[in-house]
Amino acid sequence: MNKKSLLSLEVSTGKYEDFISVLSEYAVAKKSTYTCVANVHMLIEAYNDIAFASIVNNAEVVTPDGMPLAKGLELLHGEKQDRVAGMDLLPDLLGISEKENLKVFFYGGTQEMLDQTKSYCNKEYPLLDIAGVISPPFRSLTLEEENEYIERINSSDANFVFVALGCPKQEKWMASMKGKINACMIGIGGALPVMIGMQKRAPKWMQNASLEWLFRFGQEPKRLFKRYFYTNSLFLFLFSKEYIKTKLKISNS
Repeated sequence: MNKKSLLSLEVSTGKYEDFISVLSEYAVAKKSTYTCVANVHMLIEAYNDIAFASIVNNAEVVTPDGMPLAKGLELLHGEKQDRVAGMDLLPDLLGISEKENLKVFFYGGTQEMLDQTKSYCNKEYPLLDIAGVISPPFRSLTLEEENEYIERINSSDANFVFVALGCPKQEKWMASMKGKINACMIGIGGALPVMIGMQKRAPKWMQNASLEWLFRFGQEPKRLFKRYFYTNSLFLFLFSKEYIKTKLKISNS
C-alpha cells in the first residue's frame, strides 16, 4: 500500500475497503507480514524512539487508527483519508475469516480475556475457526518458549494472528516474528477487550469528533492521565509546526 509521512510515521493510505482487501490477501497467502494500527500514542512513541519508529515504518501496513492521524494526513497531503480503526478492523476481519474459512489465532492478553474471546466468537461467529490462543507470560520469553509458540502458531495453519500485547510491545514482537510466523499478524491492542465487552467504546459522535480518547480516559483516568495529556499535547504541538511549515512551502513555491 502507498504510505505518506505524518511526523515520525509513514502511514498507509487508501479507503477502508482497500485495507480490508490487502490484509485478506496476505492472510489467504499466509504471507509473513505485520500490520501496525497507529494512533497518537504510537506516533509519539515513534517520535521519541528512532528504533521503534523503524519497526513501525517497516510494517507492510500502518493504519491510521486514530481520527487525529486520518485528519492529519488530509491536512498535510490534501487528500481525504478514511479512519482505519482496530476496533472496526477486528470484527470485520473475523467476519471475513468466518465467511472465507480462514483460521485465526489470538496471541496476548490474560487467559481470562482469551477465554471470553472464544466464548464471544462462538456466539457471534459460530462458523469461525479459532486455530488457537496463547496467553504469554508477562516477562521476556526464553528461547525455548519463543520457539514453542512459533511452532504452535505455524502448526495451527492460522491465516490471521491477532496480537494483543499493547503498544509498543506488540509491534516489537510482530517485527521479531516476521519471517518466522507464516501468517498475517495484526497488532489489535485495546480493540479486543472492547469487542468482547470487557470495555465500552465511545458513542459514534465522539468517534467522529476525535474524542474517543476522552471517553477511554473517563473509564481509566489514573492509568491514562499521563499518556493522554502528554502525548496529545505533544502531538498538537508537533503537528502544528509541521502544518505551518508545509503551508509556507506551498505558498513560497
